[in-house]
Amino acid sequence: MELGTYLVTGEAHSAGRSTVEVVAAAVAGGVDIVQLREKAMPVRERYDVGRRVRETTAEAGVPLVVNDRIDLALALNADGVHLGDEDLPVTVAREQLGSDAVIGRSVSTPAAAREAERAGADYLGVGAVYGTDSKDTDAEIGLDPIRAIDDTVDIPFVGIGGVTPTNAGDVVTAGADGVAVISAITRADDPEAATRDLAATVAAGRDRR
Repeated sequence: MELGTYLVTGEAHSAGRSTVEVVAAAVAGGVDIVQLREKAMPVRERYDVGRRVRETTAEAGVPLVVNDRIDLALALNADGVHLGDEDLPVTVAREQLGSDAVIGRSVSTPAAAREAERAGADYLGVGAVYGTDSKDTDAEIGLDPIRAIDDTVDIPFVGIGGVTPTNAGDVVTAGADGVAVISAITRADDPEAATRDLAATVAAGRDRR
């Protein structure tokens, strides 16, 4: 599974554009995976938006995962789910979604990364690497945990939290397989071009590794 450029949706951070518009632009720009987040939306509205997003991602062959909600992932026929500390365990998600589902887990330490890998997570989201106002997170962890987690687990992971085209290369050079972003794409004047720029930065970071 390619995780180079990973879009986390957030209509509140999308400069007046709809999530459907932003996802379409990011897909045109070559995004590798999309996470439907939209925690501020009522679940019915999230479902309606998710159906349109799913049409776009499915047509392009881009995986779609749903933040937190296993039930919504099932309803949308999404490719999987991304789970945090307060969500159902990875093992439960696997039982509900099946062996082919993509299951991600948010972590910030090597110990949590090991536990998620043992539980059967397919990938990790590690952060917050840098400070961000896009979501409520603990203090930034910096790059050292990225290096440590790279030495700890065999499954792929993305760095998330305050990642921009300026610092994305450093995150990948430190060991991440890619970067997950909200504002770097959603707030950009041109989300399609921003996705391409981010991918180029990730590729440069891999070359430096």
